[in-house]
Amino acid sequence: MPNVTIYIPADRMPPDEALADLTEQCTELCTGILRAALANVHIVYVAVRHGRGHPAFAEIQYRLEPFRTPPVMDRFMEELDEAIQRNTGLTARIRCFGYEASSIHARN
Repeated sequence: MPNVTIYIPADRMPPDEALADLTEQCTELCTGILRAALANVHIVYVAVRHGRGHPAFAEIQYRLEPFRTPPVMDRFMEELDEAIQRNTGLTARIRCFGYEASSIHARN
């Protein structure tokens, strides 16, 4: 974990090359700032029909760790916001949800 899901309006989905660049940048943020193991990083793009609000929405689920402090998460969100804007041209609402390891039940 972390799982990064970015919801983008279907009619504004960037080309594959831009998504590949964004994937690489998100991976670097997760393995660098959040210190996640590469095997635990999952990044997904979901094409949506946009109703209202920000033109994109990013949801990050991650395991709580002592080193993932509020300042670390603020830096992560700031750099993620910049990466999304740079690669999609969209401003995203970003929400991070941390979970205790004992609350996570996973497979594969």
